[in-house]
Amino acid sequence: MSNPYLARFNGVFDGKAPVIGMVHMLALPGAPGYSGNLNDVIDRAVQDATSQAEGGVDALLVENFHDYPFYPTTVEPETVAAAAVVAREVSRVTALPLGINILRNSWKASLGIAAAVNAQFIRLNILTDAAVTDQGIINSEAHLVARYKKHIGGEHILTLADLLTKHARPIVDRPVGVIAEDMLNRGGADAIILAGDNTAMPPSLDRLRLVKDAMPDAPVILGSGMTAEHAATYAEVADGAVFGYGSKPGHDMDLPVSGELAREFVNLWRSGRKAPQAV
Repeated sequence: MSNPYLARFNGVFDGKAPVIGMVHMLALPGAPGYSGNLNDVIDRAVQDATSQAEGGVDALLVENFHDYPFYPTTVEPETVAAAAVVAREVSRVTALPLGINILRNSWKASLGIAAAVNAQFIRLNILTDAAVTDQGIINSEAHLVARYKKHIGGEHILTLADLLTKHARPIVDRPVGVIAEDMLNRGGADAIILAGDNTAMPPSLDRLRLVKDAMPDAPVILGSGMTAEHAATYAEVADGAVFGYGSKPGHDMDLPVSGELAREFVNLWRSGRKAPQAV
């Protein structure tokens, strides 16, 4: 029997366990940290995308990381328009699969930008359930995500959805395996992203194995804290990794991406994938 999750996932990532390199945009127009010059934002994004690509990553994910404090849901036209412009420029310098994440949980903005720049996937922090976050209580809107995809002809755009998103706690504790199953079978997720408690912290290997055991047919991607130190061990179990924290010298998130750090992580990740798989 064919596996629909892997079929869609492999269709975008060419059958790989992808390393998804982060492009953390500088603050966009309207954000407190905006420099006043969108060209500065574009130049840094293109630089980081190029460094990640030269380091050998398999895909890129453009995110408004520096727009804090984040809206729970971003609808402001200046943010959406600027992010689309930046993402378009990133797409011009690489043929890698491209994803969009507009924080905190801005699925409509992410999908609209993805459709405009021909991106292949989005990351969504809270697809199902509800969470207490530093932006307050955020409720899931999976029912609207699926319908908006259909409305804009975007059903081909993958939704990579966070399970127990970082910088948050679920309002009600439910078994992790049940949440994962609901996200995929009822919420419309195409893959699961599993993160630690914050950007610098990876998920535990025990939790990773728990999710893999619960949903063995679904791709599970690491969503935080990935550094060269973790690459080989986690690669034995996970189906992909979002790589941002470990790409910055000294883990300083304000600095540009280091192509050397990206290359080191990618090589170790691929070596780990060749190792005997954990059971």
